[in-house]
Amino acid sequence: MAPRVVVVGASLGGLRAAEALTSLGLAPGQVTIVGAERHPPYNRPPLSKELLEDLGDIPDAFAKTAFRLKPEVAAAHWRLGTPAVAADLGTRLVHLSDGSTLPYDALMVATGLTPRRLPFPGGDRQRFVLRTLEDAAALRQALRPEHAVVVVGAGFIGCEAAATAAKLGCSVTVVEPQGAPMARAIGAEVGAALQRLHTARGVRFRTKVGVLELICDRSGTLKGVRLSDGTELEADVLVEAIGSSANVDWLRGQGLDLSNGLLCDNHMRVEGRGDLYGIGDVARFPNPLYDAEPRRVEHWCVPGQTARRAAETVVATLNGAPPPEAEFRPLPSFWSDQHGLRIQSFGLPAIADGIEVLEGALDTPQTIERGVAIGYRRAGRPVAVLAIALPPGRALRHRAFLDA
Repeated sequence: MAPRVVVVGASLGGLRAAEALTSLGLAPGQVTIVGAERHPPYNRPPLSKELLEDLGDIPDAFAKTAFRLKPEVAAAHWRLGTPAVAADLGTRLVHLSDGSTLPYDALMVATGLTPRRLPFPGGDRQRFVLRTLEDAAALRQALRPEHAVVVVGAGFIGCEAAATAAKLGCSVTVVEPQGAPMARAIGAEVGAALQRLHTARGVRFRTKVGVLELICDRSGTLKGVRLSDGTELEADVLVEAIGSSANVDWLRGQGLDLSNGLLCDNHMRVEGRGDLYGIGDVARFPNPLYDAEPRRVEHWCVPGQTARRAAETVVATLNGAPPPEAEFRPLPSFWSDQHGLRIQSFGLPAIADGIEVLEGALDTPQTIERGVAIGYRRAGRPVAVLAIALPPGRALRHRAFLDA
């Protein structure tokens, strides 16, 4: 019997895995892709950006974001709307929500992330996360002019949602317990500069405080939030953007290290397993481009990069050959659109211990709007470059900083 590969997760990582497997010689009939959502793969980043501003109905939104499937990928087995609920790694079986099972010779995990929620009751009809088309559609219906919107969490999704809500005429306040927005990803100094830009566009910030409780009336309708300093904020809409956790609960009880996603080696094999592989947001793997520390990197490019590496290892293993000899050294990248400005990064700003401005200035919102490039170093070594409001050509030229 021809070897069977099951890919659990039908978003970008699962799609790229199916593309890579078939391009490397597997027949479409050997590949099964399992997805929790009923939709075929679609592009998620626009959900908190331009699509949130002008969403329309679900079919229209899907048409705008759907990936085109190559014929050989479309011919694979797709099990959409039937999430994996468990796996038996000993017998090599995946159990689906409809009670069926899928046998496999190689299992590729691309289950992505689950948004975290605030641990408070009440206001269910006015509380939103942003992960799926349905999430974005529900939030868009709630973002009406003059509505008071509280965004909890000032990471990229929170800041993008805040910028979009402000553009739609909402009164927006961002609550961030850790300090400057996006500081964990791009550093406190750059985060503080972008906070000034948001403030100039009408977004208010409450930093270094958290949400203590939700204020609801007798019917459970959300009226506001009470912060840890005692302040009360009016809230018609609450956006919970407090991060995500790797979607690996269905793999518990199998002796795996699931403390932070799936611990993988540089070939994307799950540690201690020769038939289990991690892809994308769920995978914690070492990148010799920086060091030997395994990290999960939640950037748009990573699903495609890790899917290709994992597929190469899978196909080699199924053919009785060794995995690729070359080290896997992907360059992470991401982008964000906020208030009409493109923020683009190459590398890992989060691990830097110092920055330098390569072009422009971070002094005021006006100087940021004219374009800025920032270089990031760790122990003197370049590890990332970030461009804000620069044309694509100028932004790409600053990638040379990483070769210095």
